[in-house]
Amino acid sequence: MDPGIEQEAQKAADLPPADIKIILLGDSAVGKTKLVERFLINDYVERQLSTYALTMFRHNLDLDGEELKIDIWDTAGQECFQSLHPSYYFGAHACILVFDITRKITYTNLKTWYQEMRSYCPHIPCVLIANKIDVNLEVTKKKFKFSETHGLDFHFVSAADGTNVVKIFEETVRKAKSYKENPPRTFESDVMELLEDDSWLQL
Repeated sequence: MDPGIEQEAQKAADLPPADIKIILLGDSAVGKTKLVERFLINDYVERQLSTYALTMFRHNLDLDGEELKIDIWDTAGQECFQSLHPSYYFGAHACILVFDITRKITYTNLKTWYQEMRSYCPHIPCVLIANKIDVNLEVTKKKFKFSETHGLDFHFVSAADGTNVVKIFEETVRKAKSYKENPPRTFESDVMELLEDDSWLQL
């Protein structure tokens, strides 16, 4: 994947680089944009990345005494095309996966979203969100196997009344920050580290 994609998107947004990039995934109308707007209230800068038909929200977050520039990327309706542009995933530090408790199909489709995300971002933390619980609180008594199967943190939220919204975003940012500071070791990172260390050539 070309890093230039991310650089062009950042230039288009006319903003300095962010500390953390969070991506949202899920079917259309599950409430992704409303969740972001509920979390940010009015404290954000919104940019339409027309080249890729995406929406990016920039937010300055004071988390545990540290000021962080957070970019939250929203699909802006591109989920209708089944597959998102690679720029959406490039450089992401965490993912929020959303379904609508009033529409079973949005839960069924989580598998497709999760698989695509993992094909681009094998290791980033992912948080699963069940939205619109204000419609039926009884749903909070149910268990959803998808989170257990994939080892995901799972929360019930409501973008309409704000239940758990701030909590899940702050939790996700903490996970993203931890991931960025302590990325998992991979074969590629081991090779790069070996190439950068030329002491072995002297053996």
